[in-house]
Amino acid sequence: QLQFVESGGGLVEPGGSLRLSCAASGFTLDYYPIGWFRQAPGKEREGVSCITSSGFSTDYADSVKGRFTISRDNAKNTVYLQMDSLKPEDTGVYYCATTPRRTFCSSTWSTPTDYDYWGQGTQVTVSS
Repeated sequence: QLQFVESGGGLVEPGGSLRLSCAASGFTLDYYPIGWFRQAPGKEREGVSCITSSGFSTDYADSVKGRFTISRDNAKNTVYLQMDSLKPEDTGVYYCATTPRRTFCSSTWSTPTDYDYWGQGTQVTVSS
Protein backbone atom coordinates (compact mmCIF):
# COMPACT_ATOMS: atom_id res chain seq x y z
CA GLN A 1 0.00 0.00 0.00
CA LEU A 2 1.41 3.34 -1.08
CA GLN A 3 1.06 5.93 1.67
CA PHE A 4 2.09 9.55 2.09
CA VAL A 5 2.38 11.90 5.00
CA GLU A 6 2.12 15.61 4.20
CA SER A 7 3.46 18.22 6.59
CA GLY A 8 4.52 21.86 6.72
CA GLY A 9 1.17 23.56 6.52
CA GLY A 10 0.10 26.37 8.81
CA LEU A 11 -1.08 29.95 9.08
CA VAL A 12 0.94 32.57 7.21
CA GLU A 13 0.41 36.20 6.30
CA PRO A 14 0.01 37.28 2.67
CA GLY A 15 3.40 37.54 1.02
CA GLY A 16 4.85 34.89 3.30
CA SER A 17 6.32 31.47 2.53
CA LEU A 18 5.79 27.85 3.49
CA ARG A 19 7.47 24.62 2.46
CA LEU A 20 5.30 21.53 2.31
CA SER A 21 6.74 18.03 2.50
CA CYS A 22 5.30 14.79 1.18
CA ALA A 23 7.03 11.78 2.71
CA ALA A 24 6.45 8.32 1.27
CA SER A 25 5.87 5.39 3.57
CA GLY A 26 6.19 1.74 2.70
CA PHE A 27 7.52 2.23 -0.81
CA THR A 28 10.28 3.94 -2.76
CA LEU A 29 9.36 7.15 -4.55
CA ASP A 30 12.02 6.77 -7.24
CA TYR A 31 9.70 5.42 -9.95
CA TYR A 32 6.63 7.57 -9.34
CA PRO A 33 5.53 11.00 -10.49
CA ILE A 34 4.11 13.16 -7.71
CA GLY A 35 1.33 15.69 -7.98
CA TRP A 36 0.36 18.39 -5.50
CA PHE A 37 -3.28 19.38 -5.29
CA ARG A 38 -5.26 21.75 -3.13
CA GLN A 39 -8.89 22.07 -2.16
CA ALA A 40 -10.55 25.15 -0.74
CA PRO A 41 -13.86 24.93 1.14
CA GLY A 42 -16.74 24.51 -1.28
CA LYS A 43 -14.45 24.14 -4.27
CA GLU A 44 -13.19 21.25 -6.35
CA ARG A 45 -9.74 19.81 -5.85
CA GLU A 46 -7.32 21.47 -8.26
CA GLY A 47 -3.88 20.53 -9.50
CA VAL A 48 -1.05 22.77 -8.34
CA SER A 49 2.09 21.09 -9.62
CA CYS A 50 3.57 17.81 -10.82
CA ILE A 51 7.09 16.40 -10.96
CA THR A 52 8.35 13.38 -12.88
CA SER A 53 10.00 10.41 -11.18
CA SER A 54 13.45 11.69 -12.20
CA GLY A 55 12.71 15.25 -11.15
CA PHE A 56 13.89 16.55 -14.51
CA SER A 57 10.49 17.83 -15.58
CA THR A 58 7.84 19.81 -13.75
CA ASP A 59 4.44 21.36 -14.44
CA TYR A 60 2.59 24.15 -12.67
CA ALA A 61 -0.88 25.62 -12.64
CA ASP A 62 -0.92 29.12 -14.11
CA SER A 63 -2.10 30.50 -10.78
CA VAL A 64 1.12 29.46 -9.02
CA LYS A 65 3.77 29.79 -11.73
CA GLY A 66 6.69 31.89 -10.57
CA ARG A 67 5.66 31.56 -6.91
CA PHE A 68 5.70 27.81 -6.18
CA THR A 69 8.54 25.36 -6.77
CA ILE A 70 8.21 21.58 -6.68
CA SER A 71 11.27 19.42 -6.01
CA ARG A 72 12.12 15.95 -4.84
CA ASP A 73 14.86 14.19 -2.91
CA ASN A 74 14.57 10.53 -3.74
CA ALA A 75 17.30 9.68 -1.23
CA LYS A 76 15.00 11.04 1.48
CA ASN A 77 11.89 9.59 -0.18
CA THR A 78 10.32 13.03 -0.03
CA VAL A 79 8.81 15.59 -2.39
CA TYR A 80 8.61 19.28 -1.50
CA LEU A 81 6.47 22.23 -2.49
CA GLN A 82 8.10 25.59 -1.77
CA MET A 83 5.41 28.25 -1.73
CA ASP A 84 6.47 31.91 -1.84
CA SER A 85 4.54 35.18 -2.19
CA LEU A 86 1.48 33.46 -0.78
CA LYS A 87 -1.95 34.95 -1.40
CA PRO A 88 -5.25 34.47 0.46
CA GLU A 89 -6.55 32.51 -2.54
CA ASP A 90 -3.83 29.89 -1.91
CA THR A 91 -5.71 28.84 1.22
CA GLY A 92 -6.84 25.23 1.28
CA VAL A 93 -5.93 21.68 2.16
CA TYR A 94 -2.90 20.55 0.19
CA TYR A 95 -2.51 16.93 -0.88
CA CYS A 96 0.19 14.94 -2.62
CA ALA A 97 -0.68 12.05 -4.86
CA THR A 98 0.87 9.49 -7.18
CA THR A 99 0.11 6.70 -9.62
CA PRO A 100 2.00 3.53 -10.54
CA ARG A 101 0.67 3.79 -14.08
CA ARG A 102 3.47 6.06 -15.34
CA THR A 103 6.73 7.74 -14.38
CA PHE A 104 5.96 11.10 -15.97
CA CYS A 105 3.40 13.88 -15.60
CA SER A 106 0.72 13.29 -18.21
CA SER A 107 -1.04 15.95 -20.24
CA THR A 108 -3.88 15.64 -17.73
CA TRP A 109 -1.61 15.86 -14.66
CA SER A 110 -3.88 18.39 -12.97
CA THR A 111 -6.86 16.04 -13.02
CA PRO A 112 -7.43 14.18 -9.73
CA THR A 113 -8.45 10.99 -11.53
CA ASP A 114 -4.93 10.80 -12.98
CA TYR A 115 -3.74 9.60 -9.55
CA ASP A 116 -4.43 6.52 -7.49
CA TYR A 117 -2.88 7.15 -4.07
CA TRP A 118 -3.33 10.21 -1.89
CA GLY A 119 -2.04 11.60 1.36
CA GLN A 120 -4.28 12.89 4.14
CA GLY A 121 -3.56 16.55 3.41
CA THR A 122 -2.13 19.51 5.29
CA GLN A 123 -3.96 22.78 5.90
CA VAL A 124 -2.54 26.03 4.52
CA THR A 125 -4.19 29.28 5.58
CA VAL A 126 -3.05 32.62 4.18
CA SER A 127 -4.55 35.46 6.17
CA SER A 128 -3.61 38.66 7.92
